[in-house]
Amino acid sequence: MAEQTHVLFVEDDDVIREATQLALERDGFAVTAMPDGLSGLEAFRADRPDIALLDVMVPGLDGVSLCRRIRDESTVPVIMLSARADSIDVVLGLEAGADDYVTKPFDGAVLVARIRAVLRRFGHASGGAGAAADGDAPVQGGVLAFGDLAIDTEGMEVTRSGAPVALTPTEMRLLLEFSAAPGTVLSRDKLLERVWDYGWGGDTRVVDVHVQRLRTKIGQDRIETVRGFGYKLKA
Repeated sequence: MAEQTHVLFVEDDDVIREATQLALERDGFAVTAMPDGLSGLEAFRADRPDIALLDVMVPGLDGVSLCRRIRDESTVPVIMLSARADSIDVVLGLEAGADDYVTKPFDGAVLVARIRAVLRRFGHASGGAGAAADGDAPVQGGVLAFGDLAIDTEGMEVTRSGAPVALTPTEMRLLLEFSAAPGTVLSRDKLLERVWDYGWGGDTRVVDVHVQRLRTKIGQDRIETVRGFGYKLKA
């Protein structure tokens, strides 16, 4: 029997927490549900879950701060939950290191679909590596070189001027998509489809924030914005 996927769920509303936990368990997930950020952090450190669902507005340690603490210790996927589709909530959560977000109230089936999409991405973090090796960048032993940036598409490691660059799996997949076609403009919708596994329309702010996070790690001028079209990696 396959091992269950372990979900950490942090939500202060008792009704939402219990109903969502039951729904996730019916779909085969093992769930640890906590009512506040501090107990959520303790549970994360004790259980090391496969994915974390964090409500933005929880007491003790808010969801954004909890996400930052988790990201300091792990690359485990994080989905933020917010009662508002407010730009500040969304951007703060993504900038803290979240991989995606879902707005409340949410349909249980939609939440499960988003969880599974994130887990597929993390389970296949090397997806696209083969395509990257066929790109226009110089390749040395499976390593793509773009100026001072080197991408090992087999070992899933990135260095800049010889120093290692720590990327989350989502950031790595995003970089692999760019490196597979250097100099080619990739639209936000295409990146949502390829990196976030969205077969439906998604919020392009997710792409924008992740691109900005990636720029801070590999160089602000390495990824160029093509206004009205998307982004491209400078060859």
